[in-house]
Amino acid sequence: MLLLLPVLIPVVGGLTVGLGAFRGRLIRSIFVEAVTLATSALLAWLIVNGQGMTLHALRLTENLTIVFHIDGLTRVFSGLIAFLWPLATLYAFEYMEHESRESTFFAYYLMSYGVTVGIALSANLFTLYAFYELLTLITLPLVLHKMDATSNRAGRMYLYYSISGAALAFIGMIFVLTYATNPSTAFIYGGVINSARVAGNKDLLLAVFLMSFMGFGVKAAIFPLHHWLPTVSVAPTPVTALLHAVAVVKAGAFAIIRLIYYSFGTHFLRGTWAQYAAMALAMFTIVYGSAMAVKEQHFKRRLAYSTVSNLSYVVFGATLMTPAGLAGSLTHMLFHGVMKITLFFCAGAVLVQTEREYVQDLRGFGRVMPFTFGVFTVAAMALVGVAPLAGFISKWNLATAAASSGQGLAYVGVGALIVSAILTAVYLFTVVVTAQFMPLNASSAALAGRKLDPGWRMKLPLAVLTVAIVALGVWSVPLVQFLLRVASGLY
Repeated sequence: MLLLLPVLIPVVGGLTVGLGAFRGRLIRSIFVEAVTLATSALLAWLIVNGQGMTLHALRLTENLTIVFHIDGLTRVFSGLIAFLWPLATLYAFEYMEHESRESTFFAYYLMSYGVTVGIALSANLFTLYAFYELLTLITLPLVLHKMDATSNRAGRMYLYYSISGAALAFIGMIFVLTYATNPSTAFIYGGVINSARVAGNKDLLLAVFLMSFMGFGVKAAIFPLHHWLPTVSVAPTPVTALLHAVAVVKAGAFAIIRLIYYSFGTHFLRGTWAQYAAMALAMFTIVYGSAMAVKEQHFKRRLAYSTVSNLSYVVFGATLMTPAGLAGSLTHMLFHGVMKITLFFCAGAVLVQTEREYVQDLRGFGRVMPFTFGVFTVAAMALVGVAPLAGFISKWNLATAAASSGQGLAYVGVGALIVSAILTAVYLFTVVVTAQFMPLNASSAALAGRKLDPGWRMKLPLAVLTVAIVALGVWSVPLVQFLLRVASGLY
């Protein structure tokens, strides 16, 4: 039953907050953070001690069951969310003091944690699909939080894209159930497709795989299904930070990895037109997202297009369909989560403290907000791939995996990674140079001599994340070795 608790605790905690059990802000904040920390502590225990644990929670039919399980991939995704969610919650306490309807916000924020844990712990495609759909519904009120025309438009777009993607993924689930060796959607490393059953329908099944890939790829912001992601940047920054770093987008990438390695199987997909089509889409998105980020002048939307690009780094590694490729994919999934949430937290601090939203308005802000832009500079260098920070490690692993895969198209992928790295330097270092080395705008002259860095509840997560960015780069070897064992099916 320990597998059920990290799903139920945040959901029940969120319902408690939503029902108005806490009138005072302080008591509510203590309760929310305590629930978040308890969930993360339990997840950490399961990551260390729970390998192989299984819980059959609910049986709907003989072949459709809600099952939770701990394997290597579960430990990777669970570790990411267990580390980031308490920091994001602490950050949100200070940020949301400037917003309305705080109790409603934290109710859905907590419940989103439980649903994301459900995705991480899923033991079969049906369980993952059920929580994947639920994640759309539970995060929709967070996107709609401001309840203005822009938020309503973003919410509709988010809902339309997510439901359409889920419909495509549902078709894939039906075909996996039909063509599995044993009628089941269970996750088994190497896949469950029975080649004998496929017979003359291989092209049909490959087409279904590509449909499912695109379906789950909606949340992973694969081109051309990415438009919702920059649009939802209108949500409060604690929401966009988690949407872009872990909860939604990483759930999409995680689902794609499960689909390739644990449902259809690389032995069935590798060398087929479906693999090359998926890889080509990922490579195009890598360059496209970076190019759009260079063009975008809105601070948060620029970071959103950066997420579009970097999510496809993860997908590209997965579509190599080699252990080294998957290890590189998992490395970037973890490291990008830490780097991108840091960048969004910096953007949120600027928005709360100064109400500035555009890159050109950040001139000279490095002197007004030295801590915030010092952290931003470190995170930007890491995401560009400056050694020895975290981003260098994950990008190096992806490039070497592509170069050693022996696939011609993968060499094009190395080129896409290099072009994207150059564009990443342009769109991030433009912000750094603007903030650190240029004088204040005339409209910001009144800020001269002031220090507008946020309070400790926003500073502490930024400090912890900065240390993590450096540590993950300098001491990455044990983690990367673990990820390679996961990618080889040893956990």
